[in-house]
Formats: sequence, structure tokens, C-alpha cells
Amino acid sequence: MAKKQAPAAVPPTGPEATSAGKGRLKLIIVIVVAMLVAVGLSIGGTLYFMGKGDDLDADKAQESAAAVSGKQPAIYEVLMPAFVVNFSHNGRQRYMQVSIALMSRDQAALDALKVHMPLLRNRLVMLFSSQDFEALKTPVGKEMLRQQAMASVQELAQKEIGKLAVEQVLFTNFVLQ
Repeated sequence: MAKKQAPAAVPPTGPEATSAGKGRLKLIIVIVVAMLVAVGLSIGGTLYFMGKGDDLDADKAQESAAAVSGKQPAIYEVLMPAFVVNFSHNGRQRYMQVSIALMSRDQAALDALKVHMPLLRNRLVMLFSSQDFEALKTPVGKEMLRQQAMASVQELAQKEIGKLAVEQVLFTNFVLQ
């Protein structure tokens, strides 16, 4: 037959209902904040301990790399402004613009060479302006000029500061017109 239906639960009304709802909301907020703090501390602790080991590993790697190669890191000194020289080719005026960087591994020697920069620039201008246009158009000619520039810079360094301060002379820009 027919089953008796239980009377529907009537939700509390009045002050009891609002205090129970507020209590649950406060509990949920406290639980969520506590979980966020726990997750944040976990992530922060992991990053702290992992980062601490990486710094030590990076320092050891740099020391071992320097020890294995036996060389100091390269230091580059860009000679500014770029060299612009003119020379005559078959009665026609030609121009050359060259940007140069000096590579060294000894900062003190490079600083000592900077004192003689006007003399160095003069030597390079004279070297560049005495070149043959046809030879400079080829890659071999450019490499020969770079080698001559390196020899000139090393000769000046040996004469003025007593040691070879520059390991390489590099052309960073080379324009012929």
C-alpha cells in the first residue's frame, strides 16, 4: 500500500540558520588557507634546497673548467671609433672601414696597453692605408691583414709593456668601397 512519507525536514530559520552557515564558511576558509600555506611552504622549501645545491655545483663546474683548460676567460676590448682609411687604387680614391676588437686573457696587461692607445691606433692606420685594394677583396687578403695587425699590436705591447697583452685581433666589421 501506500508508504507513509516522512515529513520533510524544515530548514532552521532565524538566528540559528545564519550562525550555522557562517560557521561552515569560516571552517572552509580556514582549511583552504591552511592548505595553501602548506603547499607554499613545500614549494618554497624544495626550491630553496634545490637552488642551494645548484649554486655549489655551478661554482665547482666553473672552477673545474678553468682548471681543465688552464686559461683565463677571454676579455674583449673594442677599439672605438672604427678605423676609416683612404688609399689610392689605379688613380681612384678608395675607402676602407674596419672595426676591431682585441682579445686578451689578462685584464692588467690590457689596461696597461690602453695607455698607449694613440700609438696603437697610429700603427694600425698606417698599416691599413698601405694595403692593396685588389688583395683586400679576397678572404685570404683580409686574413693576411688581420695577421699583420695582430703582429703589429703584439710588437707594440712587447715593446711598451714588456709582454704580449693581446692574443687575437678580430675584425668585427670590414667595409671596402
